[in-house]
Amino acid sequence: MERKRIDDYEPGPIPSPKPLDRFGFIKQEFNTSPEGLSKSRTANDHEREERRVRKWRKMIGIGGSDWKHYVRRKPNVVKRRIRKGIPDCLRGLVWQLISGSRDLLLMNPGVYEQLVIYETSASELDIIRDISRTFPSHVFFQQRHGPGQRSLYNVLKAYSVYDRDVGYVQGMGFLAGLLLLYMSEEDAFWLMVALLKGAVHAPMEGLYLVGLPLVQQYLFQFENLVREQLPRLGEHFTQEVISPSMYASQWFITVFSYSFPFHLALRIWDVFLYEGVKIVFQVGLALLKYCHDDLTKLPFEKLIHALRNFPEDAMNPDTLLPMAYSIKVSKRLEELKLEYEKQNGKQAQSGESSGKQK
Repeated sequence: MERKRIDDYEPGPIPSPKPLDRFGFIKQEFNTSPEGLSKSRTANDHEREERRVRKWRKMIGIGGSDWKHYVRRKPNVVKRRIRKGIPDCLRGLVWQLISGSRDLLLMNPGVYEQLVIYETSASELDIIRDISRTFPSHVFFQQRHGPGQRSLYNVLKAYSVYDRDVGYVQGMGFLAGLLLLYMSEEDAFWLMVALLKGAVHAPMEGLYLVGLPLVQQYLFQFENLVREQLPRLGEHFTQEVISPSMYASQWFITVFSYSFPFHLALRIWDVFLYEGVKIVFQVGLALLKYCHDDLTKLPFEKLIHALRNFPEDAMNPDTLLPMAYSIKVSKRLEELKLEYEKQNGKQAQSGESSGKQK
């Protein structure tokens, strides 16, 4: 029987129009959208955003032409501005610049088209099955076999062919989906390559290899950091037999894009692409620190639920991220990485323990 491709399917009906938030997600009746209960934007907010956009345009130049020069001259300014959040209208371009994916695209003309059109993947049916689970409340991905789902299929299929050792793993859909909201298929593909193969930071592909070796390393590091930096909570986790694999795996596999508020995920991704995976550890620790007193009082079942459903106020990026930035982890992450490798009797699969040093 001939294998079906997504192009063989007719698009489903276009869903009825519904109110959307500013990112394109359908607003829910009560706590509405990935933006949660954030306030309506005022005229002052818009003016402030316009000033930020002008600063960023001056910094990156036309099409990113001044970016590398500016980063070399004023790295601390770049880091500070990225931590404050990249303007949404420039986010796609800046992500490509800071990840190194723009250079990969320019060095490999026609490769993406070749992978999409002429190659076949053993993962095609798995990709088709999972597509509807990726950002199902976003207008771009809602129509069954529509333009958004086709683009997502193309990117995931192309990567599964490009890197057959990794192929396709379910969590990759959230990475590709997030990128497609800010750039073209080809740009999203090369940014995935940059991340998984390590164009700027150490490669992430170990998150998706058989056995998830890099996930295991990260969870080992995170568990030790919790015990060291939040000892009372760490002891409570031990008493309740709670391990990070029960709540934190998706944080690393999808870089908080799976179930966290979208506006928070974007801010984390801004920093993640520039500084590396260190920010995932910092945000995870900051969440636990913010909810520390409540978490230490909960028994197993309620504790698991709380760790998978943080309260709205804990996920305000203007509160959470400064707390995360204040947590120093780089040196200890490197030490724990070496300890993990020693305990496992071999070098852990490719991965980044600290990104750029703080």
